Amino acid sequence: MAPNPAPTIAFIGGGNMATSLIGGLIAAGADPRTLRVAEPDRARAAGLAERFGVITADAGSAIVSGADAVVLAVKPQQLVSAVAPLTLDAGTTVLSIAAGVRVATLRAALGDAVHLVRSMPNTPALYGCGISGLYAPAGTPDTARALAQSILDAAGQTCWVDTEADLDAVTAVSGSGPAYYFLLTEAIREAGEQLGLAPAVAAQLAARTLVGAAKMVDAGTTDVATLRQQVTSKGGTTEAALRHLESAGLRPMFQAALAAAAHRSRELGDELAAPSPSPPH
Repeated sequence: MAPNPAPTIAFIGGGNMATSLIGGLIAAGADPRTLRVAEPDRARAAGLAERFGVITADAGSAIVSGADAVVLAVKPQQLVSAVAPLTLDAGTTVLSIAAGVRVATLRAALGDAVHLVRSMPNTPALYGCGISGLYAPAGTPDTARALAQSILDAAGQTCWVDTEADLDAVTAVSGSGPAYYFLLTEAIREAGEQLGLAPAVAAQLAARTLVGAAKMVDAGTTDVATLRQQVTSKGGTTEAALRHLESAGLRPMFQAALAAAAHRSRELGDELAAPSPSPPH
């Protein structure tokens, strides 16, 4: 029996996230000739073609015919107008990585003949260490789910959520999450400077401590709570610092912050919702 041919994947948008997925797919063995990118910025399109050997075009309508999967990688506010000219083959897997654009909005724009999957990736995907939450509505074939996941696996890890509303929580935890760690590192750097360290030294200590701690967490052999306890000697310096953070309400502060992020994600979904269903062109 002949092996199944590699899927053809068309990207609508050639920005940073699409670039990271393309790079990951090629690194995993994908044939660049099976990857197509619609990117109106000609300099960026030329850069993608030169760097990866992928097929590029100015418009999505030129690359979606015959594609097994179409990845919607444009800004949320541009998505509906970007897909309006597209005529997709029945059974095409459509993977949207546009934050906040709900399945109902996508369905109104693309019709019922395609298989829709939504995802919320995050920026570490640019370095192959992202995490993406995925959601597929009931009735989505396993083959479509597997194809969507294989695309995102190229940029890191993936996990599935049970409801579309869960993607708002995914956005709050991991989509926005890198900024929380950046802010924490920035605050530690500034505190180091206030303690008298040279700015370059404080920056190096704060950044490398973040990287080292992340590697310990990523090893997956010990829960983060246990890792924290292991470096917190009774009566020691770490305990003094953590007691202050806890008394200042660090945990409730983060709970409120993530709730605000999830709430804003829901608001964006409302703002981007299609006003009324209309058949695709």
